[in-house]
Amino acid sequence: MEGDCLSCMKYLMFVFNFFIFLGGACLLGIGIWVIVDPTGFREIVAANPLLFTGAYIMLAMGAMLFLLGFLGCCGAVRENKCLLLFLTREYFTKELKKHYQGNNETDVFSSTWNSVMITFGCCGVNGPEDFETAPHFRLLHSDDVVPEACCQRELQTRDGAFVSKEDCLMGKDMYQNRQGCYTVILNSFETYVYLAGALTIGILAIELFAMIFAMCLFRGIQ
Repeated sequence: MEGDCLSCMKYLMFVFNFFIFLGGACLLGIGIWVIVDPTGFREIVAANPLLFTGAYIMLAMGAMLFLLGFLGCCGAVRENKCLLLFLTREYFTKELKKHYQGNNETDVFSSTWNSVMITFGCCGVNGPEDFETAPHFRLLHSDDVVPEACCQRELQTRDGAFVSKEDCLMGKDMYQNRQGCYTVILNSFETYVYLAGALTIGILAIELFAMIFAMCLFRGIQ
C-alpha cells in the first residue's frame, strides 16, 4: 500500500511538472515568435515600450517555467531530491530540529526562522511539537516549551506585544500559534500563485490581442 501511494505521488508530481514545462514552453515560444517574427510584429513591439517590456517578461517567465518544469519532471521520474529542490516537509523539519537555537539573533538560521514564524503567525514546520526534539533549542531553553517566535502577538511583527508570553512559553495552547509554517506558507503561496497566474494570463492575452490588432491595422494601412 505504501509503495502504491509513493508511486501515485511520483506520477502526480510528474504530471504537475509536465504542465509547468508545457506552459513555460508555450510562453517561451510565443515570446520568441513575437520578438523575431519578420512579418511586422518585431517592428510593432520595438516601437511600443510596454509591449517590448512585456515580450521580454514573457520570455523570462517562459524560460524559468520551462527549466523548473523540466527539472521537476526529471526529479519525479528519477526520484531525485536534488532535482526536486529538497522542497519537502521532512527536509525542513530535519534542518529546523538540527540547527534552530531559539532567540539567538546572531545565528542567521535561527533569526530567519524567527522572522518567518512571527510574520506568518506559525510555529515550526509542522507545529509546536517540532521543538520537543530540537537538541540546541532544548539545551539553550530548557524551561520553554516553544520559542518566543511561536507566541501569539496582538500584531504579528517583532514589535508586536505578546498576548501572554509566560503562558505561551509554559505550553498553554491558546496563547501559541499552533499551525505549522509549512502549511501556512504553502497556502499563502498557492493563493498568490493563482492570482499572479491569472493576472499574467490576462495581461498576456490583452497584449497579444493588442499586437494582433495593431498588426492587422498596420497591414490595412499599407
